[in-house]
Amino acid sequence: MSDTATVMVVDDDAGVRNAMRLLLRSVGLNCQLFTSAQDFLGVYEPSQKGCLVLDIRMPGMSGLELQQQLNLRGAIVPVIFMTGHGDIPMAVEAMQHGAFDFLQKPFRDQDLLDRIQRAIAKDAELHKSLGEHERIRTHLESLTPREREVLDLMILGSQNKAIAQQLGVSPRTVEIHRARVMEKMGAHSVAELVRMMLDLKHMASADR
Repeated sequence: MSDTATVMVVDDDAGVRNAMRLLLRSVGLNCQLFTSAQDFLGVYEPSQKGCLVLDIRMPGMSGLELQQQLNLRGAIVPVIFMTGHGDIPMAVEAMQHGAFDFLQKPFRDQDLLDRIQRAIAKDAELHKSLGEHERIRTHLESLTPREREVLDLMILGSQNKAIAQQLGVSPRTVEIHRARVMEKMGAHSVAELVRMMLDLKHMASADR
């Protein structure tokens, strides 16, 4: 797997895989083809950028079962399902479990390419967001226990004098801790600190 945005196609039909390869390469998209869900899971890395185009009905592990496995692993890769005429209830279930989109066979090449481009854009947005959250979390972990106490009071709007009284230290000591908090967190204002902490809280809630 590479760091480049890649369209990963999982389909047990060799004809479909070959057609997908030709289509994707004709518009300059990187692709990787897999004959089964098990083959895909054997090499998939959550850090891989791109999207997954997945047949909903396959022997062995089905597309829905693969989606469930990815969800259990916390994978964020957008999934586009390819479905047959009688698979609409399954497609609805897939969407309820977080699928990005689905296409009913037969479909126009352009319809698939449009969805793939939107999925890749969504994936880039998700990776950027996760990278930002990881940066904030790393900075937060670099704070000392006292600096974390000061941070918690800062984002509540407490002024230096009030923080000093609550922590039993001098206002000058609070000023020093406050400056270190701003430097370590890479924030330019208390408003920015508040946004960072709200973003982390929202991310933690989404993970649950």
